[in-house]
Amino acid sequence: MESNGKDDLKVPLLRPADGVIATPSVTDRRKDDKVRSISFRVSDIKCASCAVSIESAVGKLSGVESVLVSPLQGLAAVTCIPELINARKIKECIEEAGFAVLEFPEQDIVVCRLRIKGMTCTSCSESVERALSMVDGVKKAVVGLALEEAKVHYDENITNTNRIIEAVEDAGFGADLITTGNDLNKVHLKLEGVNCPGDAAVIQTTIESAEGVNEVEMDLAEEKVVIAYDPDLTGPRSLIRCIKEASHGSKSYNASLYIAPRRRESEQQEEVRMYRNQFLLSCLFSAPVFVFSMVLPMLHPYGNWLEYKVYDMLSIGMLLRWILCTPVQFVIGRRFYVGAYHALRRKSANMDVLVALGANAAYFYSVYIMIKALTSDKFEGQDFFETSSMLISFILLGKYLEIVAKGKTSDALAKLTDLAPDTACLVKLDNDGSVISEEEISTQLIQRNDVFKILPGSKVPVDGIVITGQSHVNESMITGEATPVAKRPGDKVIGGTMNENGCLLVKATHVGSETALSQIVQLVEAAQLARAPVQKLADRISRFFVPTVVVVAFFTWLGWFIPGLIGLYPKWWIPKAMDGFELALQFGISVLVVACPCALGLATPTAVMVATGKGASQGVLIKGGDALEKAHKVKTVVFDKTGTLTIGKPAVVSAVLFSSYSMEEFCDLATAAEVNSEHPIAKAVMEHTKRLRRKFGASTDHNAKVKDFEVHPGAGVSGRVGEKVVLVGNRKLMQASNVPIGCEVQDYISENEQMARSCVLVAIDGKIAGAFAVTDPVKPEAGRVISFLHSMGISSIMVTGDNWATAMAISKQVGIQKVFAETDPIGKADRIKDLQTRGTIVAMVGDGINDSPALVAADVGMAIGAGTDVAIEAADIVLIKSNLEDVITAIHLSRKTMSRIRLNYVWALGYNVLGVPIAAGILFPFTGIRLPPWLAGACMAASSLSVVCSSLLLQSYKKPLDVHDSQEPNYCPKSA
Repeated sequence: MESNGKDDLKVPLLRPADGVIATPSVTDRRKDDKVRSISFRVSDIKCASCAVSIESAVGKLSGVESVLVSPLQGLAAVTCIPELINARKIKECIEEAGFAVLEFPEQDIVVCRLRIKGMTCTSCSESVERALSMVDGVKKAVVGLALEEAKVHYDENITNTNRIIEAVEDAGFGADLITTGNDLNKVHLKLEGVNCPGDAAVIQTTIESAEGVNEVEMDLAEEKVVIAYDPDLTGPRSLIRCIKEASHGSKSYNASLYIAPRRRESEQQEEVRMYRNQFLLSCLFSAPVFVFSMVLPMLHPYGNWLEYKVYDMLSIGMLLRWILCTPVQFVIGRRFYVGAYHALRRKSANMDVLVALGANAAYFYSVYIMIKALTSDKFEGQDFFETSSMLISFILLGKYLEIVAKGKTSDALAKLTDLAPDTACLVKLDNDGSVISEEEISTQLIQRNDVFKILPGSKVPVDGIVITGQSHVNESMITGEATPVAKRPGDKVIGGTMNENGCLLVKATHVGSETALSQIVQLVEAAQLARAPVQKLADRISRFFVPTVVVVAFFTWLGWFIPGLIGLYPKWWIPKAMDGFELALQFGISVLVVACPCALGLATPTAVMVATGKGASQGVLIKGGDALEKAHKVKTVVFDKTGTLTIGKPAVVSAVLFSSYSMEEFCDLATAAEVNSEHPIAKAVMEHTKRLRRKFGASTDHNAKVKDFEVHPGAGVSGRVGEKVVLVGNRKLMQASNVPIGCEVQDYISENEQMARSCVLVAIDGKIAGAFAVTDPVKPEAGRVISFLHSMGISSIMVTGDNWATAMAISKQVGIQKVFAETDPIGKADRIKDLQTRGTIVAMVGDGINDSPALVAADVGMAIGAGTDVAIEAADIVLIKSNLEDVITAIHLSRKTMSRIRLNYVWALGYNVLGVPIAAGILFPFTGIRLPPWLAGACMAASSLSVVCSSLLLQSYKKPLDVHDSQEPNYCPKSA
């Protein structure tokens, strides 16, 4: 993001994805949140009798409050309660009455985010996604396994968040609402003095009548109110004041900001505590079982007492192992049974199914052995109670370590969230701009246009514009740029940055969810939720993974049991105190519990979470796993010139006349034509003409009116000023308008183009009246970036709407060999498509509206953070601090991430490929090595932990240019 400019911050960075648009309700929901009005356009209404028929039919529906049909307009307006009836049922009722519904009301698509509990692997996330997609009214659902969240796009006319949460819970998972699309400008207030429904009604009526309030939700039980408002018209402090003013007589009301506890962190800590406590509790039972079965029997005579018989062949040791194992199996291990039940009920399978099968096989076989010993005086058999109890204990240990490690994958996002200060110093100014009062308030109470003071060493609370004072602000926490940026009146500051030395008075421009910091957090969260294409491999494997493992385990048991039964392997292979069946059973159980679908499911999302968070802290916002994956394949980077390779602040260095017009008149006409243009060169011309007019003593505020104004993309502008037709633009515009270019003009153009200057020609009534020479300095890092890209095996191309001579001069300065000049916005996109047809993966780096078609056309679009909203929206990656070195950072981080994902898959797949055969006993005939079930369970837990820890290594990522600066080739860009 441009660090020292006067433009507003570019917000919002996020839009609803995939063309799903969140639209406001069709009614004013302030008065009654439970009532909604929907309009239908109905055909074949010929008279009042038809209208009565429709009103009668629809009016009988449960949930319909009123119906009004207009025969003349063909409209039916229905007021209904959305919880009881939806628009689709009303439409069907009208059609059953014999009338056709031509226009169905536009879908009110709302986006909500849910916290999902209980997901362990890709199979779980797919089950949640499938359950959400089956809800009537849900248009799209995306579930993130690593983030443990779901993003749901749904139609408010058909469903609501309660039904969506019920669907998740029916699938066997927990769900909590985080936000809905309507929460962006909402404030939660804690009420004081509200003791009865009458008080609540007074406050609700008062708030609803306030300007800018859109919706009010009262919670009398909790003494809270949630208010949706328009930040342009009101704010939290105004609403609190409004509540206080509702006091009457002896009744006194007050309100304060209610800050909800940070549920994500608290739930994560609770989950860590739960797994830790369950593991420790299981150890309390499992450790004695292990000692009684594996340690004491080998320590004669200390273990002899375990062999004493209680009844028939039932020993004290077996009885104690059963007593200690049972609580672990059915109380501590209950979560595995519940998870397996819900998985099987939805016709899928997950890790819980494997654990439950393995533990049950060991436990119930041991119970069978115990019953046989209890009923026989000759039976001898070996129980496996230690197998089931230790298996559950080790898996709980693995889950505990995995949850702790997964919590660290979102560290970068948590640090971003904590950047904004809790309080701010609000000041009031008199008409002369002097401070008359100061007040410390919560940052969340700041409203647009508030003025706040920032002392040295304090953080900027929200985005704003400096109105008084000078200082240096450290923006490294947002942009990654370590050097503090000078701030003067008119410069913008970003919330969450640190004021270094001077005292500043800042006017708030963006508050709440509109601040750059909030937008960055939202963007990173959306990116972490988006599923990378490489994740499809894990999704495909997960569908048949568990059933395959169960089949393999069964055939493993069969493959050892039958040969042992018919004597195909020697009896001495079977350990003492075991028979052939028990040995085969141990191998089968080991196969069941050693296979781990969780590691596969975590391989991609954990790496994407760490990478996107790390990228954000480095000033690179990656809008999802898709962009992250494509970026590592880039072989060609296409750069725009103005504002991308160059600083983007063109300056006029000379102005000449080629006609009899005076310089003052020439400037007046050029200014009038350019006044409506947003192009950087047009702004440079405007600034220069203002300076010239001041020099001549003319007014700089008065501009002549322009008529028939027209923008010629990539060429210039035209319009009628008074009686004169004025064209301002490049040579291409003059040629297209049949304006002759004389030798004198041609020489002036050629002379300036050789010095990398662009010439802006001004034609009046078909003749060139004069010209401006404009220069835009090349960014100091441009040459180094192009050289480094070349060392990475990536070619660079420049595409610009500027003339060929200027483009070639700039390309020589930065070291770009291939140039496309005099190209309009559509032409830029066509050039990229041409490169793509040759099989090249192309990235486009741009900053302006004219770059947006090319940014969309490219495989990876990278927008300069100081660019336009349109460019930022069209891009896949946003470079916050507008430094070209971040182009390398984005590509290099993508390569590192994909390399890490591939390594994670090697860990996950390789582990299963090696672990399952070893657990099945492939080494046992040759080496005598076998994997007991409890050790197989520990290995399964270790596989998930290893994948998460592997992803966490991305936290140590460093920018390549910082690492290789000393190895940079000797490159010195020529001066412009």
